Amino acid sequence: MTGQRIIAGATRIVDGLEFSPTQIDREVLLGQPVSELVDLSKHARMLVVGCRGQSLLDRVLLGSVSTGLVHHAHCPVAVIHDENPPSLQPCQLPVVVGIDGSPASELATAIAFDEASWRGVELIALHAWSDADEFDIGSTEWSAQQAGAVEVLAERLAGWQERYPDVSVDRRIVADRPTRHLLDAAKSAQLVVVGSHGRGGFAGMLLGSVSTAVAQAARVPVIVARRR
Repeated sequence: MTGQRIIAGATRIVDGLEFSPTQIDREVLLGQPVSELVDLSKHARMLVVGCRGQSLLDRVLLGSVSTGLVHHAHCPVAVIHDENPPSLQPCQLPVVVGIDGSPASELATAIAFDEASWRGVELIALHAWSDADEFDIGSTEWSAQQAGAVEVLAERLAGWQERYPDVSVDRRIVADRPTRHLLDAAKSAQLVVVGSHGRGGFAGMLLGSVSTAVAQAARVPVIVARRR
């Protein structure tokens, strides 16, 4: 049976890891992948999936299963890309988190600090004060916007650095194009963490455009921080 062969192969990979889990539960489910995994996510700490499906279209776009999970799962979803990682030693590269100032990004911040601490690497906290593709640098509101962005980022990081004193944080504030800046940072990172909703997001609405674009285009693993 194909499902059993796939599970057997995955188990062999896990058994060969340095930090192999003490218990592995194996199960083949008969049903639609997205609905079955969404149901399992109700009692999971995290779902981990590949970024591409088996069809030709899914290889070009984010796979249909991955897309469904980052939109509907009840826990954080890690999307693993199959491209080659950055040329530098992956274990030395930082973790990147996108912080948009919304409550939805609080979970992303928590996950990012935990991952950076566990990996023993720096955390890059990136905040863009505008979701626009271009921001008018000549605007008289520039200084006020920048000051507000500094305050927002400081508020979102407050308490986390005290909780994780071992994590060094590189604060980066940009005016616009959060997707581009996150993808640029991802080129020299080992992991990117983003929230599941953008500014003004409501529970149940579609995944924010920034999160969707990053999960699809990044070459490194991306964790989409979804809540139950």
